[in-house]
Amino acid sequence: MTDTARETYESLNIEPKPLRPHILAAATVVFGDDYYGGRRETINLSGFVQMNKWPMPGFKHTVDEDGTASFNLELISAPEVGIKGFSYTLNDRIQILSNPYLPNTGHIKQIVPGKNFPAEFYIRRFGILETSTMRLAHRGVIDVKGIVDGLPPYKTPLTSPFLGRPYGDQGEVMPAHNVVRGTNLPAAWYPSNDDNEAVGNTPSAFFASSIGPCVSMLVDPSIIIQASTEAKIKVEVNGRTEEIELAGDYPLAAGAEILLFGPEKHDQGSGVLAQLARVALVGNSPALGGKVMLRASFFTVSGGQLGDGNEESLSRLRYPGELHFDAHFELVTPSATLYAAAPVHLSGQLKDLEPTGTLLTADHADAALRTKDGESRARLTGVSLKLGDALVGSEAYVSA
Repeated sequence: MTDTARETYESLNIEPKPLRPHILAAATVVFGDDYYGGRRETINLSGFVQMNKWPMPGFKHTVDEDGTASFNLELISAPEVGIKGFSYTLNDRIQILSNPYLPNTGHIKQIVPGKNFPAEFYIRRFGILETSTMRLAHRGVIDVKGIVDGLPPYKTPLTSPFLGRPYGDQGEVMPAHNVVRGTNLPAAWYPSNDDNEAVGNTPSAFFASSIGPCVSMLVDPSIIIQASTEAKIKVEVNGRTEEIELAGDYPLAAGAEILLFGPEKHDQGSGVLAQLARVALVGNSPALGGKVMLRASFFTVSGGQLGDGNEESLSRLRYPGELHFDAHFELVTPSATLYAAAPVHLSGQLKDLEPTGTLLTADHADAALRTKDGESRARLTGVSLKLGDALVGSEAYVSA
């Protein structure tokens, strides 16, 4: 590449305004003051973030002597637009916020001088972790890094965040492009004072290095549906079938989150793609030892479709519309997290974009529920989800 052909980010004509993308994330959290003996849980999160960047005022575009171009950016996850999820361990919503006293700044930088993409994405993350009873901060910085291939660095709809499907809560992971993760974990979280400073010497939680190492990706759905949900599942344990009733409310970051991608948001031609992005439904199972939580896998996407597949835009959908998912479920129990060995096909009719009353059922389900070591503990033989009150829109604001 000659000097005259060298690219810089100025050639992209980036608009001087913030990006406000939807984010899907996961973090493996260890609760308590003992990193090795505490309760370890991988929590699926989602939300609405703001990314400020060059050429907005206060942000720079530079070119190093070797021709490597870069520009500055800042990530904000404020209370009204936080990244949130539901914790089985706490039976509570958790929310990850930016520390307003310590800016979360970073850059997008060329890897090959003079070639805009692929590029390094880097953010110095200073976080606040909130629940209904705790507000925690960490003392160091979490370095969040990844490789991106465009701006905005949106993940292709219905594609996995990792190259392969990891199991369990420990082990190495290999992120796909446009996926970023914390690279200097574990990190300890301590009680916070009013200035968002960590206090004391006894942590209350940790972010583990894997299997959900503070990992996230930006997506660009046309519509986001967050719905309180009731469910019934059938689980066969030791030859006996138990029906379990579960429920979750969307203001607590529980229930179900569905993303719809119109044809302009994906590269698969006509039709509206659908993703069952997040599920958190809690119930009780005597056969499995007590409280259980049904969730959708973060690592293997539960993808599907709304409509007949020929729509040229979301507005061309005819209702009631057929809604389908190949759902990859996990069941958290008191003794272990169980992973469904096969997807469950869910289908139902969406009467319009307000989903209240929509029933998604499996016409057939028979999936082994296995531990991370491959031990079969039960079988998932039935699933039925009923969507209730919902928040529907193009942005996932956090409910009060």
